[in-house]
Amino acid sequence: MTQYQAPVGAPIWLDLVSSDPDSAAPFYRGMFGWELEGPRRPDLGGYQNFTLGGERIAGMVPAMADGPTDIWSVYLRTDDAEATARAVQAAGGSILVPPMAVVEFGSMLVATDPAGAVIGFWQPGTHPGFTEWGVHGTPYWFECHSQDYATSQSFYQQVTGARLEELDTSGGGGGPGRYCTLNFGDRGYAGIMDAAGLHPDGVPSFWQVYITVDDVSASVARAAELGGSVLMPGEDTPWGTLAVIRDPLGAVICLGHPPAAKSGG
Repeated sequence: MTQYQAPVGAPIWLDLVSSDPDSAAPFYRGMFGWELEGPRRPDLGGYQNFTLGGERIAGMVPAMADGPTDIWSVYLRTDDAEATARAVQAAGGSILVPPMAVVEFGSMLVATDPAGAVIGFWQPGTHPGFTEWGVHGTPYWFECHSQDYATSQSFYQQVTGARLEELDTSGGGGGPGRYCTLNFGDRGYAGIMDAAGLHPDGVPSFWQVYITVDDVSASVARAAELGGSVLMPGEDTPWGTLAVIRDPLGAVICLGHPPAAKSGG
C-alpha cells in the first residue's frame, strides 16, 4: 500500500451515514475487502471504523432520526478545529456541528460551504484518519461538485490554504467543464468541478468520494452482484477509468483506476 499522511487542508477521513449498517457492511466488504473494527460504540452514536489490512480506512454510523441518510461525507484535516470554524464563517460558510472532541480520537466539526456543499474537518488525536492511498480499497480522489464554482474556489482557498490549479479540460476523454485541483506542496489532493447545469434541478453542491479498484469493469459487475446499482459504468478518461455506483441502500460512491502509462515515442 501507499503510505499517506494528510497535510493540513487535505482529505483525512470519509464516512458513511447508513440507514442500515448491518446491510451496508457486507456490500463494502465484498467490494473493497473492508472489515468492521469492533462492535458499535453507543457513546459515539453507534460509530464503527472500516479497516483494510488492519488499518482504518473509513467510518460508518447509523442515520439519526430526521437526519441525512445513505450518504458519504468527506473530512479535511485541521490542526485547530476552533480556528477552522472561525475561518469557515469568515469565508461565508456556516457551521452545522460546532467543534467537538470525540474522546481521545480527535476533534471534528461539520460545515456548509457558501455554495451549499457539506464538508467536515477532522483534527487528529489518536485517530490519524486514513493512512493509505491509491491501491485497491483505498481512496483514489475526492471532489466537490459545485453549483457556484468561483465561490467554492474562494472558500476552500481561504479556509484550507490550498493552491488552486486550473485544469485544461477542453480536450476529449469525457472531461468536465471548468475544474481545479486543491494542491498542497507539489501535489493535488482533491478537486472542484463546475457542476452548474450538470445535475438535475434541485441537486445542491456536494462532495463525492472515489475508491481505488484494480479492475473497474470487474468492480462494477461485483457491485451489481452484491445488490448495488450502476449509475455510470467504467469510462476511460485522462484521469483514469472512472465509474459511479450506489450501494444497496442508495449511497453513491465512485470507483477509479489510474490511467495506463503512456509509452515513450
